[in-house]
Amino acid sequence: MSDIMQVLGFALQGMTQRQQAIAGNLSNVDTPGYTAQQVHFQSSLESAMSGQGPQSASITESASPRLPTTNGNNVDVGSQMVDAVQATMQYQALVDMFNAQYRLVQGAAGGSFQ
Repeated sequence: MSDIMQVLGFALQGMTQRQQAIAGNLSNVDTPGYTAQQVHFQSSLESAMSGQGPQSASITESASPRLPTTNGNNVDVGSQMVDAVQATMQYQALVDMFNAQYRLVQGAAGGSFQ
């Protein structure tokens, strides 16, 4: 697999982790004391793109302050929904790039474009 395919694969994994964290945050919106999770993989992705090899994404607790709600968690539904839409769009763009790269490799190897 080419380097670009590895980088795109790593980015897809990071976006999948981000979507899972957002889903977990939204499912715990009513859980007392729950701390929202964040996924950081941009610096690892930059390392992978510079040829230093992919590293892993880090999952951390959100530094957002506790919301003034009765359950004391820090999940902001509005920002989580915006993050979910953004993550979905980024994931789809990465899938499109991965597929385009695959078709390019397939064409170079004498395969047909479908």
